Amino acid sequence: MKRIISSIAAAVLLSGAAYAAPVDLSSWGENGFKGNLGAGNWTLQSGNNAVRQSTNGDPTVFFEAGSNAQGTSLAGTITPESSTDDDFIGFVLGYQDGELDSTNSDFWLIDWKQGTQTFGGQTALVGLSLSHVTGDIANGPNATNSFWNHTSTVNEVQRATNLGSTGWVDPQTYSFELIFTADLIEVKVDGTTELSYTSAQHGSSFTDGAFGFYNYSQAPVLYAGITEDVLPPPNPVPLPAGLPLMLAGVGAFAWMRRRQGT
Repeated sequence: MKRIISSIAAAVLLSGAAYAAPVDLSSWGENGFKGNLGAGNWTLQSGNNAVRQSTNGDPTVFFEAGSNAQGTSLAGTITPESSTDDDFIGFVLGYQDGELDSTNSDFWLIDWKQGTQTFGGQTALVGLSLSHVTGDIANGPNATNSFWNHTSTVNEVQRATNLGSTGWVDPQTYSFELIFTADLIEVKVDGTTELSYTSAQHGSSFTDGAFGFYNYSQAPVLYAGITEDVLPPPNPVPLPAGLPLMLAGVGAFAWMRRRQGT
């Protein structure tokens, strides 16, 4: 009987169950635009699954070097804590150490601007969007001519469904979930799917790399309660067609055994 139940439990687990686990951010570190390691000031919070960025500067990311995030989902909250600025908060996907100062970058940027703003002759649009960052950042234009207005090395590919022209509100806390596979990038904000972009739309599979938090000219911002799930495989092991009947039979058999023993 125990062997039968164990086999059934294994089949159920193989069908694709996933369990959220807190993410320890103590091994994560910063990259700054064009190698500027002071672009961001990322301070680890108590419990090691929250971090606050407190510098108003160039683009900066906080990530785990050497990690590959495809096949997982990352969730948590993000809170812009200042009411005196209106710039970018967000995330990166498929990021490799040093890509903000690379001659051959290739990662994905999810950024959210509070308000439309013109600076240095370039305009950044309000709202949440997904961009593919590629090419020579190290020798390319400054951040105002690329990350600010999504041109040059930053190619915007999709605006959010509901938040594409809506800015974040301070000091409001938003929940998020990021799903990242070789074939899907999906972003949920407060439980609503805002971005969903596939490899078919892109024309090729997405390159692997780390999850990371992104900040550009916005402080302070708190990224907190970070958890990670392992996603089910793309083609989960199918359960036997007769499994529901088998489970019912096992339950009935166990009940009869107990009745016979009374």
